Amino acid sequence: MMTREYPPEVYGGAGVHVTELVAQLKNMCDVDVHCMGKPRPGEQDVYVAAPDPALDGANPALTTLSADLVMVNAASGATVAHSHTWYAGLAGHLAAMLYGIPHVLTAHSLEPMRPWKAEQLGGGYRVSSWVERTAVEAADAVIAVSSGMRDDVLATYPALDPDRVHVVRNGIDTEKWYPDTAGSAGTLARIGVDPAKPIVAFVGRITRQKGVAHLVAAAHLFAPEVQLVLCAGAPDTPEIAAEVGGAVGELATSRSGIFWVQEMLPGDQIREILSAATVFVCPSVYEPLGIVNLEAMACSTAVVASDVGGIPEVVDDGQTGVLVHYDPADPTGFEAGLAKAVNSLVADPDRAARYGSAGRQRCIDEFSWTRIAEQTLEIYRKVSS
Repeated sequence: MMTREYPPEVYGGAGVHVTELVAQLKNMCDVDVHCMGKPRPGEQDVYVAAPDPALDGANPALTTLSADLVMVNAASGATVAHSHTWYAGLAGHLAAMLYGIPHVLTAHSLEPMRPWKAEQLGGGYRVSSWVERTAVEAADAVIAVSSGMRDDVLATYPALDPDRVHVVRNGIDTEKWYPDTAGSAGTLARIGVDPAKPIVAFVGRITRQKGVAHLVAAAHLFAPEVQLVLCAGAPDTPEIAAEVGGAVGELATSRSGIFWVQEMLPGDQIREILSAATVFVCPSVYEPLGIVNLEAMACSTAVVASDVGGIPEVVDDGQTGVLVHYDPADPTGFEAGLAKAVNSLVADPDRAARYGSAGRQRCIDEFSWTRIAEQTLEIYRKVSS
């Protein structure tokens, strides 16, 4: 398993996916994890690939590729290489070439559909895009995390044989994510939130993809009693950090009940915030699936989300939440739609509660990590036969 993200340095959906998938696969086969980040002394079957220190200060794309080479060198005993995101794509591709083993690639997002990454990587964005295309087009199997993502993969890389592209969705552990009000009073009190008033929550990184600026703009139209808890950190660039910071500051001068949590909270505190929320909002402008929606649903919280990518495969409009149409040419209309959907659920707490209950049941019925691991193992067997 080749990945940039792996615990304890998990901050995105790919890291959550790999963590849960590995835990289940270890009950079915031998799994070595090759990841990036800090050393993990004592962790069995986990190998950390550090970038070449001679590249300190270089473009992040170059440091990533140097770590990929370390991964490849350490993976000589593998019988299948499974990479996640472009960060590890070259490692999987080269391991397949060097050792004559199949390469399975999970597409959690696509570089050509994230042009704002050029703000973060500069010319490295052209490098990351080349890496992704090379790895995707040569992979023995490509796993898309939703049907919408599969459509995007085939549209972006038309040279790819459709028979090699499989859908294995993200999942959720409903024993870790559940309606948890036991400790929420302490967490909310620490932040300053009034549990007696409606709470709208957001959890995610500060990046163009997650649409944080749209949510902040929409919040100007929220009902006066609504509180907004933004668990938003890890900005892609200083520029977007300043942009969102200015927007949140302006919002806070026009209304009360705005709480911005910029540090990465532990999972139990996120669970408590999601459980206490009346509504969770996912304003992403691009989202192959959106594990955070599953986390909110598993906590029995109604979801308001954009209708992009794989989100409609998770959020059942009118059953577990409300989908709002996103048109990049009409951001004001999108923001007004988010506010309207939020206000309608806040004004009808019984409906919000029904959506939340139905959402948790949907997580239990359709998004088991055990089933996802079984589907993944079957792909390993197919490409190895």
